[in-house]
This record gives sequence, C-alpha cells and structure tokens, in this order.
Amino acid sequence: MAGFAAAVVWAAALGFVLFSANVMRTPVHASEKADGIVVLTGGQSRIKEGARLLKDGYGARLLISGVNTRTGQGDLIRLSGLDSQTFNCCVDLGYTALNTIGNASETQTWATANRYRSLIVVTSNYHMPRTLVELSRTLPDVRFIPHTVTPDTFDTEAWWLSPVTMRNLVAEYIKFLPSAARFALHRAVTPFDGGSVATASGDPDSKT
Repeated sequence: MAGFAAAVVWAAALGFVLFSANVMRTPVHASEKADGIVVLTGGQSRIKEGARLLKDGYGARLLISGVNTRTGQGDLIRLSGLDSQTFNCCVDLGYTALNTIGNASETQTWATANRYRSLIVVTSNYHMPRTLVELSRTLPDVRFIPHTVTPDTFDTEAWWLSPVTMRNLVAEYIKFLPSAARFALHRAVTPFDGGSVATASGDPDSKT
C-alpha cells in the first residue's frame, strides 16, 4: 500500500513537471487565420491580444467570454484598444461564464450560432491546456488554434524558483487533472472523429 501511494505521488510530481515545462516554454502564437477568435477573460493583456488578432484579420468575429456583469461596453472598448465601430461590428460579449467549463459552454453556443469550424483561442499560457480540453469536449468538430499570453507576474526564466509562478502552476495543474479525466471519459463513450483538438502551432490571471 505504501509503495502504491509513493508511486502515485511520484507520478503526480512528474506530471506536474511535464505540465509546467510545457506551458512555460516559448509562447504559442497563432500563425494562421480561423473563422473566429475567442478570448477567455482573466487578464487585460488577453483582451488586447484578442483585439489585435481581430484587427489584423485573423478571424471574422471576436467573442470575449466570461465578462464580469459590472464591466460595461465602454470599459471593454478601452481595454481592447479597438475603435467603437470595429467593436460594435465584430465583438460579442459573453456574460454567463463563471469558470472554464462555463467558457466552453458559452463558446459552444457562439460558435454553433455562427457555424464556425475553426477558432483561435486566447488565454494565459498555463490556462491553455485546460481550456483546450474543455473546448474540445463541448465542440468536438471544431479546430482550435492556441494563442497564449504570459502574465506579467510570471518568471519565465526560472519559474521553479518563483513563489508566485509556482503557486499559480500548482493550482492550475490541480484543476487540469479533473478536466483531463472528464475529457478521457467523454472520449471513452463518444466516438472520436479526430477533428477537434488543437492544431498546433503548439499546445500549451486565470479564472477557475
């Protein structure tokens, strides 16, 4: 029994190291266009980056998912850096999502309504794996192109020595494991058509 417990601990520790090394590598940026762009809220830089991609023509419309109900459109126009005409034309706001599962549900509704088959996904680097897992579970026929943003508070050179970075990575890894388990269970009972998980230019502050 003790040996089994030790094996579980070592497996979890190894998984954390691999997870952290993956998300803390060079940022992944979209290198191709998609039908639409989705930004998961949690940091001002995410919204700015999604707006830049929209302005540069990487997608026809932008969804900002998980907007705080107290945040007005004027605030988001200011945060995005877009002009009012572009914002009113091509940006959709999602106010219902309270967490990453909610983001996936909100994105599913939006992508289905617009008949999108490919999406650029913008979120923090360490949040990207869980985001792609949840999105792939709800939108199995959509192709996802990750575009990561690194939080300013993260130490990218020696992340293992930074208490702030390590705390965020540990918390995210703990949240990622049940998401991965749900995805695996979903795939076990649903035939996999091979059309969803991120294309990857690569795989991989965050909300829960």
